Amino acid sequence: MPTVSDQLTRIVDRSTKIIDLCVTLQEENDLLKLENQSLKVAVDVSTEKIKNLEEKIKALTVARSLDGLNESVELINEKNIGIKQKIDDFVREIDKCILLLK
Repeated sequence: MPTVSDQLTRIVDRSTKIIDLCVTLQEENDLLKLENQSLKVAVDVSTEKIKNLEEKIKALTVARSLDGLNESVELINEKNIGIKQKIDDFVREIDKCILLLK
């Protein structure tokens, strides 16, 4: 049977080990808190970048749709010019025919 002195020594040793373990775990906890904080900042920055990129995508989509409208207007104008030229050609031919009939 261990003496009281031996038991106290074992208790002190175990207490010391527990205190050392507690200090080590506290340091690890502090490091993990710092890492967690830096990761939160990184997530916030990434979220902000995503929002900015989504806004740019929307702006580009609108710009492209406007370009498409401009191209459509240009095509319509070209078709109108083509139609006007055909009408002018028909009018000239009609004028020639009228001259021939006189």
